[in-house]
Order: sequence, then C-alpha cells, then structure tokens
Amino acid sequence: MWGWDGVYAEELDNFEEIGDEGEIWFGEESVERMVEWAVENAPSSSMPSTVEIGSGNGTLLFALAEAGYATSHLCGIDYSAGAVKLAKSIAVTREKDVTFDTCDFLQDDPPLLPHMTPKPDGVWDLVLDKGTFDAIALGEKDENGNSPAAKYPGRVAQILKPGGCFLITCMLLVMSESRGLMVARVACNFTDQELQAIFSTRETRFMYQYVSYSEISGRYLTHSSSRIEHPTFEFGGKKGSIVASVAFQKIGLT
Repeated sequence: MWGWDGVYAEELDNFEEIGDEGEIWFGEESVERMVEWAVENAPSSSMPSTVEIGSGNGTLLFALAEAGYATSHLCGIDYSAGAVKLAKSIAVTREKDVTFDTCDFLQDDPPLLPHMTPKPDGVWDLVLDKGTFDAIALGEKDENGNSPAAKYPGRVAQILKPGGCFLITCMLLVMSESRGLMVARVACNFTDQELQAIFSTRETRFMYQYVSYSEISGRYLTHSSSRIEHPTFEFGGKKGSIVASVAFQKIGLT
C-alpha cells in the first residue's frame, strides 16, 4: 500500500501548489449518480450517518455536503494516511467540516461521530464504496489462496445498522487506446450480478431489492432503484456499462 501514499503525496503537493484536488475515480458522472441515488433513497432530511470506505480525496463526501447533507454526519476513511491528509486539506479550503480518518477497514471500525453511540448490530445508516472493493480484490492473497476481499462483505455488514443501505460502485472495463483504436480491457470482473452474489448472503443479511416503510401509505415498499444505470458502450457487437453500481439494504434479525 506504500504506492498509494506516494500517489496522494504527489496529489497533495499539486493541491498546495496549484489547487488541483486530484483524480476523481470513475469520473465526475459516477459521483453525480451516487449522490442522486442517495438523495432519492437516503435523503439529507433523514440526517443519515454516512461513511465512505476508501474516501481518497473526499470528492464523493464533498458532493454530498454540497447536496445538503450535514457535514457532522459525514465520515471518510482510507488506508492511506496521505489520502486522509489530502482530504483534510481540501476540506479546510472548501470550508466543509467532514471527518476524515486513517483506518484499515479490514481490521478496524471507522471512528464514531460525536452524535453516535456504539451498537452491537451496526451504527451507520449509509455506507458508500467507490472503487475500494476493486482495489482490495487486487491485493495479495494469503497463504491459503484467499483474497483479502473475502473479508470485506462481512466487515460492511458489521458496521451497517439494520435498515441501512450499502451503495457500491465497481469498475467493469477500462477503455484504452491502441493503434488509434479504443480497446476495452477488463479491470475487475464484478458485474452487478456478481456483486449481488458476493454481498447478498445469509451472513450479511443484505437484500438487493431493499424495502422501506412509508408513513403515508402505512405499508412497506419495495424499491426498484437497487441498481444505478450508467452510460453504456458497444464493443465486439455487445453492449455494456463501464462501471456497475448496486445497492443493498441490511435486514433485521427476525
């Protein structure tokens, strides 16, 4: 992970010198679509306690703050101390009091915000991931051949409260240029169907088609927005998305 600190150290230097906030993983449109989903399904009026796993330079959380989410309820964690330092510097410039903290998520829980109290079955209303599961899946396997990503779904389930939502965006394809042509290259093979199989299990208690209670109708509603539609491309006669975003809701114990 030393490489990430080096990347963010360089981005911090650029930010301090010319005000460049650094790269936006998956582009601005993916951020906009995740924010749109949050606004529709976990609105700022409900004051959701929100944590982003692998927050990098904080772009997604700053976008939520701009959309009206209380900064006192926003937290970003990252394995890289350099990323956290960059995000904190940007927060000062933007005057957004978002919490950022260095955290090895596979081992440690995110810090509780001042308004939060520990609970045995999770404390966060909304957990976000934009590319972090991808990065962890590319990590070195252990002596038994297990990917570090195997721990990830269970860790998310531990911190998400019943009724809370988990929104994840993964890269499907990277488009690169070769001899003047755009070539599609597989980056991480997590389609939305594969993400469902990985995260929606008996152990996590994650539902892909999540539900909520409507006080107006007095009944539970099943949402259809468990998947974010992203721009598509056509390659080799087939059509598909470059990134996949899916949402899950954690159900309570019965």
